[in-house]
Amino acid sequence: MPLSRNGFVSTGMLVLAAGFFVLFISGGGRFAIGLTLKPMVDDLGWGRSELGAAVALYQVISALMMFAAGRLADRTGPRLVLCGGLTVGGIGIGLMGLVAAPWQAMVLYGVIYGVGSGAASLIPVGVMVTRAFPGRTGLANAVVMSGMSVGQIVVIALLAAVMLTASWQAVYLWLGLAHLVLVPLLLLAIPRPASTPAASARLIDGVGILDAARTRQFWLLIAIYAVCGFGDFFVATHVVALAEDRGVSAFLAGNLLALMGLTGLVGVVAAGAFSDRAGPVWPTVLTFAARVVVSALVLADRSTTSIAVFALVFGASFLVTAPLTVVFVSQSFGMRHLGALAGLITMVHQICGGLGAYLGAAIFDAHGNYNVALSLMLAVSLVAMVLTLLLRRRSVAD
Repeated sequence: MPLSRNGFVSTGMLVLAAGFFVLFISGGGRFAIGLTLKPMVDDLGWGRSELGAAVALYQVISALMMFAAGRLADRTGPRLVLCGGLTVGGIGIGLMGLVAAPWQAMVLYGVIYGVGSGAASLIPVGVMVTRAFPGRTGLANAVVMSGMSVGQIVVIALLAAVMLTASWQAVYLWLGLAHLVLVPLLLLAIPRPASTPAASARLIDGVGILDAARTRQFWLLIAIYAVCGFGDFFVATHVVALAEDRGVSAFLAGNLLALMGLTGLVGVVAAGAFSDRAGPVWPTVLTFAARVVVSALVLADRSTTSIAVFALVFGASFLVTAPLTVVFVSQSFGMRHLGALAGLITMVHQICGGLGAYLGAAIFDAHGNYNVALSLMLAVSLVAMVLTLLLRRRSVAD
């Protein structure tokens, strides 16, 4: 029997709420390493590249897990994928407060938290939301993924206060507890997989990875998301340290990272609504154009104002492409392998994000500043803007 209107709305709202809170917690969790980078390396006597290596490993492991989680979500649904990921991720991030050597950060943050974070990620959430809201895919995914921005605002602001009053170790303990507390709530909120004739028809439509890989559209998307990931995680990992290196206080720099979440909230919701009207290409073009401009600004001007403009404008662009991944994939290749294809593209995004985080640290250790890394980000963002303009506005799966 089909669901009533009220029943459908109730189920849809539960799906939105569940996805929002998963990404709310992960939004805070993935930025914590940037908040704690400087006090950790100062306290433990590490180089920034040693912690940067743990971030790079996290990016690779979580990226591979996103692809696996997408395939699993296609087959079994996202409920247990998300709950299992939160459990594993909570254990990994919570134990980060006990690290005393770089290899421990590699295991806890790079591997264990990477596995959990990759499973409880935007890919299973995106599959869940896209199936529930096929008519407003861009806006529905943007609303859910705004949880990452809200988490960045709320969680990072709270953790900045925790670090001032307690320690960087307490930051990780509280994050671990937050992950674990959410698990039983998700089990109640996310419905078990159910199929209807209409849903089954939507899921049959589409092509697999091998067929998609024969198209120009696929490789353009791979390249665009690779550049996006490089910039995203270079900035997320190093913007607080960059600000402090230029004389901004630790408290203001930490809260600047939180404020990036506020501009990110505006950017992701606006881009989602815009993509439902005009398609995903133009929001993506505007994202890279903004990054080119603010990268040039912060290279030319060392003032606190330029740092603030860089952080806030970059923050507005940070999550724009996240909800657009499932839009690009569903429009270009159909729904049948949505999780696998979106997971593969996001996997490339995350791996290149790890490269951005690590290269940023390595360049700083080699040169004593981030200028070379910022110049590199400006150049590749310009290339990505051009590649986005080459995308077909709307593709039809063969």
